[in-house]
Amino acid sequence: QVPLVESGGGLVQAGGSLRISCAASGRTFSSFVMGWFRQAPGKERECVAAISWSGGTTYYADSVKGRFTISRDNDKNTVYLQMNSLKPEDTAVYYCAAGLRWNIRPVPADFGSWGQGTQVTVSS
Repeated sequence: QVPLVESGGGLVQAGGSLRISCAASGRTFSSFVMGWFRQAPGKERECVAAISWSGGTTYYADSVKGRFTISRDNDKNTVYLQMNSLKPEDTAVYYCAAGLRWNIRPVPADFGSWGQGTQVTVSS
């Protein structure tokens, strides 16, 4: 378990950009696979991006490929999600998550620690 705190959500117009961040506590950040999930009302939580321990491997959902970029800074214990060309359908609560193993198609069960979530709203 690792405490995670997201920040940077908000309201943006369609076509705009937003960067959300997730800060982790403790000294073992580099030992975790990190993921960004989102959940819209009435929908299941889905992984939009994940990044391996050193950042050398990433995963993106098809719906965000080419628009979102996940990155991490292990010295700052922080993972980022840069979101460009945002669409109204990107509106959701975005959650940061930490896990111990890499899955080529990440699912919530792969992650044992979760942040409280940050709201991203894209207006049309």
